[in-house]
Amino acid sequence: MQVLLAESDATHAGVLQHSLRRLGYDVGVAANGVATLEAYQEYDLMLLGLELNDIDGLEICRAVRSSSDIPIIAFTARDTELDRVLSLQAGCDDCLAKPYGFRELTARIEAVMRRVRHQPPSVHRIVRGPLSIDRESREVHLDGRPVPMTRKEFDLLHLLASQPQAVISRERLMAEVWKGAKSAGAMGGQVSRTIDTHVNMVRQKLGAAEWIVTVRGVGFRFGDY
Repeated sequence: MQVLLAESDATHAGVLQHSLRRLGYDVGVAANGVATLEAYQEYDLMLLGLELNDIDGLEICRAVRSSSDIPIIAFTARDTELDRVLSLQAGCDDCLAKPYGFRELTARIEAVMRRVRHQPPSVHRIVRGPLSIDRESREVHLDGRPVPMTRKEFDLLHLLASQPQAVISRERLMAEVWKGAKSAGAMGGQVSRTIDTHVNMVRQKLGAAEWIVTVRGVGFRFGDY
């Protein structure tokens, strides 16, 4: 089984990677949130340290969960009920407080994977009125006709359509579609303008601005279809 270990603490990551490899796991390490978002689709399980040094771990979990069913076990240095509740609400399957025992970790991995194996396969196609979005083939159809989309246009539309009642912040779009680009500074302003450009292109390709609603000062949500 391929495991992605998202952990900014290099010492902790090295020890855990070595221990898991001795049990036969194929373990890759992502040292920050950006690397995690770029790599998670290639793995069967994510071990997520919530105290990453660039993007909040809960935001990483929400971003991953919006488009993937990969099992996620979180680690937190803050052993409080609130932290555990927030991690589960963000989409984690389990949460451990540091320090933890390695036997407990492996037992929790086995328990999570047993639950995953007994779940029905996820639905890969989203249908919103006349619009159909297929995550596997990355194809969009409107009234049965194909609508060509660039990679980021598709990712943006899929994220919004997958949570039609939610307002998706610009920060979350940056984390998910633009791989964690910062919202502050010159680069953040450039990415923010890029988001607006892509939103407008998706609206044009779908033939109506109402497909994506701008929520001023916050972000965007999917239209009422």
